Amino acid sequence: VQLQASGGGSVHPGGYLTLSCAASGSSFSHSVVAWYRQAPGKQRALVAYIISAGTPTYAESVKGRFTISRDNAKNSVYLQMSSLKPEDTAVYYCTTFPPTGSWGQGTEFTVSS
Repeated sequence: VQLQASGGGSVHPGGYLTLSCAASGSSFSHSVVAWYRQAPGKQRALVAYIISAGTPTYAESVKGRFTISRDNAKNSVYLQMSSLKPEDTAVYYCTTFPPTGSWGQGTEFTVSS
């Protein structure tokens, strides 16, 4: 499964944004898909993942603010983000979970006033 993230940009603190992850490959509906992020000067970290049946798991830092969802018919996974904070600024990647080392380009967004 090949995955590509999109939807980044710039938002103000407290704002919201939705990232999209488009998948190619016939096994997408059976795959666990995750969002990771890498903030400037920091290591890449798990944000959330979602299993094929749709059950999500979140990092503590985003719980209650981010929602991961998937549409298997559209081969897509989404990350809805609200109450954004400057510390959410990062490059966001979608990948199968656990990661295989193939990260793609990622999509970057900045939270700043």
